[in-house]
Amino acid sequence: MKNLRITVNGTSYDVQVEELGGLSAPAAAPAATAAAPAPKPAAPAASGSAGAVKVTAPMPGTVVRVETKVGEAVKAGQDLVFIEAMKMETPVKASQDGTVASIEVTAGDAVETGKVLLTMN
Repeated sequence: MKNLRITVNGTSYDVQVEELGGLSAPAAAPAATAAAPAPKPAAPAASGSAGAVKVTAPMPGTVVRVETKVGEAVKAGQDLVFIEAMKMETPVKASQDGTVASIEVTAGDAVETGKVLLTMN
């Protein structure tokens, strides 16, 4: 269990967080809480080798869709993956031109901040 202080719109809340199989779920919160989704088995990488550039999740959420495939050439700013958090879809964009080397997630996967979504060369 970890004790954390979270500030939302200037109001601080003390919460306890328990780590469960790589996903974090609040143990207590001042407002109603939703149950954390059950962890899914890890999806195999779509390719045998990872690229040098890692594209990571900017926030925790659920992968809604993957807009690219292994071997595809992408341009900087191109949408690669969409993550849903709090009923809003957020695109994860390519930071530079490159070729997709591996895709590490599939639609429906729960991801935490910093999780590698795909790699590029």
